[in-house]
Amino acid sequence: MVMWLFMSEKPPTYSEILARFNFIRKKKQEYFICLSLDSGQRPIVRRTVTIGLLDTGLVHPREVFAGPIKDRAASVVVCHNHPSGDPTPSRHDIEATQQLIAAAQLLGLHLRDHIIVSKTGDYSFAAHGLIEDFFIAQNQPQRIKDGSSG
Repeated sequence: MVMWLFMSEKPPTYSEILARFNFIRKKKQEYFICLSLDSGQRPIVRRTVTIGLLDTGLVHPREVFAGPIKDRAASVVVCHNHPSGDPTPSRHDIEATQQLIAAAQLLGLHLRDHIIVSKTGDYSFAAHGLIEDFFIAQNQPQRIKDGSSG
């Protein structure tokens, strides 16, 4: 499903971005959504990438980035829901985010955030410092912290 969004003059706040994902909060299956952003970080289009099972979703970078490439997007925000109600990222969520960051870099895109929503709250990888922006424009890699010490 594709939802075209009207672009405004200024980039949206986190709350405005989050509002675009609220429709999946109470879903009983995992939904994985991708929001394409232009070079001014304004939304272009929101797409449902996959709909998974009760407690698992399958996502591959090929499917996530197919739409943003067509949109000529500069960056993306991805979001999925946790039907369990706990928005804390699983190890699989962290590994999937690492894959998405690497794939985005190869494609010349930037993963701005990965948000997990649930009935009880939300979790932003960027807000928790798990997605680090190392200034792609300066040819330094963007990476995700693995959460382990050392």
